[in-house]
Amino acid sequence: MPVRLSTPQMFRQGTNAILDAQLRIGRTSLQVSTGKRILSPADDPSGAVQSLEVSNALAINGQFTRNADLARQKLSYEETVMQSIQDNIQRVRELIIQGNNDSQTPETRRHIAAELRQRYDELLQLANSRDANGEYIFAGYQSDTQPFVRSPSGVVNYAGDDRQRFVQISPVRQVAVGDSGQEVFLDIPNGNGTFVTGTVAGNTGSGSITTGTVVDLATWQATTAPTDSYTISFTAPDTFVITGTNGYNSGPLAYQSGADIQFQGISVRIDGQPATGDSFTVAPSSPESLFETYRLAISTLEQGGGNPTASAVLHTDLGRVLEQLDQGQLRMNDIRARIGARLNALDTQADINSGLDLQLRTVQSAIQDLDYAEAISRFQQQMTGLQAAQQTFIKIQGLSLFNFIR
Repeated sequence: MPVRLSTPQMFRQGTNAILDAQLRIGRTSLQVSTGKRILSPADDPSGAVQSLEVSNALAINGQFTRNADLARQKLSYEETVMQSIQDNIQRVRELIIQGNNDSQTPETRRHIAAELRQRYDELLQLANSRDANGEYIFAGYQSDTQPFVRSPSGVVNYAGDDRQRFVQISPVRQVAVGDSGQEVFLDIPNGNGTFVTGTVAGNTGSGSITTGTVVDLATWQATTAPTDSYTISFTAPDTFVITGTNGYNSGPLAYQSGADIQFQGISVRIDGQPATGDSFTVAPSSPESLFETYRLAISTLEQGGGNPTASAVLHTDLGRVLEQLDQGQLRMNDIRARIGARLNALDTQADINSGLDLQLRTVQSAIQDLDYAEAISRFQQQMTGLQAAQQTFIKIQGLSLFNFIR
């Protein structure tokens, strides 16, 4: 049975063929212009899902990279501030050594104390440093709160906390982006770091005690609890006894100026001539604020010495200040070493993140990027097909019975 094709049907088929060819050309042209093989999930459902997963992984890795950059900025700024703090401590140490010299007078020591007050203000300013985002770098979690506030009496109080803020720089790795003011400025052991010496108020002689050294740390730790203390009491200008709150008792012992006095694994020295009834104390170190160390230095220099008894107290207190400044420098060195370790970790992780980014982009390119040679060849074939469809349609338009009747 013959198949009948109506004129409208032939026109419709010809038009549809041309439109389909134009649609394919348009899609190929869009692929070439974007460089993407997958323009919609319908083009390759499995590839589209894989591409989306890779894109998510790239976005997460990019955020880790930005986090690492932020952490590097914060740590680099903290490192700069720590250097300024150490310079400040070093200058204060030089002033203390200058003021502890017997060639100084009470007046010149007060002039030294005046500069120390400026250094004290500078230290307070550095302790309240803010980063580029306006956050206090030594406030712990309380980064919007000024950490160190000076009271009317001159005592510096801490308003931050003892916690550290961390930044995620990989799925399994975090890095601290700051150090609390509690650790940096407040929890610094006084004295020489193991024990602290001092004079008892009311001494009348010219004796001064050194900061001392540790001879046998194990013995000190085994015999002395954190709450124990010892007193060296002079029963005569040339005789003393040592008693402890833990029951320790030694003496009477002969005194010689400048000679080592050893007990419980430590050694101290008393210089000058103590009077009968004078006493000196030895106790385990405890945390002391760096600000309090500065305050002790200022008040000691402002008193200025002036007589043998006052000079003895001055030498004892300034000797203690020097040891505590050294402990402060050790703490700053420790903090800076940790900052350096974190910066090294950031550099290492940056290399890892960069390598992962390159790998993910390579996988994404293999999934969705266009093969230009294949696409251009296909485009030319589609153009040829369109031209053929258009020529065919023109020929079909001429297939009318009226053309033959004419």
